[in-house]
Amino acid sequence: MAEETRTRRRLSTGERREQLLSVGARLFSESPYDEVWIEQVAEIAGVSRGLLYHYFPTKRDFFAAVVERESERMLRMTAAVPGVPVREQLAPGLDVYLEYVRTHAHGYRAFHRADAAGDQGVRRVYQRALAAQERQILTALAADPEYGPLLRRRADVRLAVRGWLAFITAVSLEWLRAPDGSPSREQVRDLCARALLGVLPTPPA
Repeated sequence: MAEETRTRRRLSTGERREQLLSVGARLFSESPYDEVWIEQVAEIAGVSRGLLYHYFPTKRDFFAAVVERESERMLRMTAAVPGVPVREQLAPGLDVYLEYVRTHAHGYRAFHRADAAGDQGVRRVYQRALAAQERQILTALAADPEYGPLLRRRADVRLAVRGWLAFITAVSLEWLRAPDGSPSREQVRDLCARALLGVLPTPPA
């Protein structure tokens, strides 16, 4: 035991913060916001409540940090490649997104649970995160030579993209609940790709 204690590596500030956020993502993905207690997080992480409060002064701050971490991950992983048409990026981008959903299932679920949190501060963080995703998609569409000129004349495109984000969220969450391999990631990807192309204005032939 003494040898184990001596060889155990002390976590850096960044590593400790990441550990706490990972524990929080799991707990918030499994239980509603009001049913998660800071004491649970501290116990699972093996730290004192005082240390956890040093990183996150309130439960709102803690959950908001979980939401922001997942938002940043999704934005970074699904960023558009400049100069490549949207149609060519859509399937690879969705593959990356769905791989994120599968490998970070706790964080993904926790992120979308934020909309149902009773705390308005947490819900505002979630809404800002969704708005960032929406802007990223609209920016990619506006820069596309096929869709850009059309979108600048259509006031309903933002609403269509917002609806598509809600659609792929619902599909992804349901996919996580389905048995392994049913449906396949490729089937989910193709469904989501068709849905986006279906709500966008059709370019002239």
